[in-house]
Amino acid sequence: MHNNDALTKARIDLATALRWAAKMGLNEGICNHFSLAVPGRPDQFLINPQGLHWAEIRPDDLMLIDPDGKVIEGKHTVEPTAFFIHSRIHLSKPNAACVLHTHMPYATAITICDGGKLEWSSQTSLKFYGRVAYDECYNGLVLDTEEGDRICAQLENADVLFLANHGVIVCGDSVARAWDDLYYLERACQLQAIAQSTGKPLRQIPASICEHTAKQMMEDGQYLLHLEALKRLLDRDESGWRD
Repeated sequence: MHNNDALTKARIDLATALRWAAKMGLNEGICNHFSLAVPGRPDQFLINPQGLHWAEIRPDDLMLIDPDGKVIEGKHTVEPTAFFIHSRIHLSKPNAACVLHTHMPYATAITICDGGKLEWSSQTSLKFYGRVAYDECYNGLVLDTEEGDRICAQLENADVLFLANHGVIVCGDSVARAWDDLYYLERACQLQAIAQSTGKPLRQIPASICEHTAKQMMEDGQYLLHLEALKRLLDRDESGWRD
């Protein structure tokens, strides 16, 4: 695949994830950001622009920027907090080709609970066993590289980071894998919230079963099929969204 073809596909994949995140209520107003390192261009990445709702974003609306935040291609602007979070992760975590940051409600609810953690109590939660980290310090908006680097350090051995009093970050080697994780993370947190609301203790799954099941989930290819299905639905229901 030529670079231009790769860039076009990257734009479509990221726009798909943004539009479906909006459909599922994973966004918050016009805040939060999704980014993607461009295949074949490790020093450039795509990110959603400031001021556009995720539900209206088209592939060509995505901004192409460099690690210093300089706009290479695009007709909009980039929010500073997006640059300081996403650029630091892309630069220091090679396998984080795609970085998704949201304030999605059920996952964020865990971050505002004292000692809140994702519990290994549902099959859905086991998708993240051994892949989650927690940043326990909230310092306000991320508006400098120092805070961006501090947050990024927590992701060294994890794909998912719960940010205290804030939201979550999900990283993956592709839009397909990161999106699939983001979707199921919110579902796992939703299940946990519903179960805890009953006041009954959670039924914990033994560590050996957690590890085995997590490995099974990582080895299947469902995440690839998931994103392609979402594209087909957009093509069916939102004519012209790719233009």
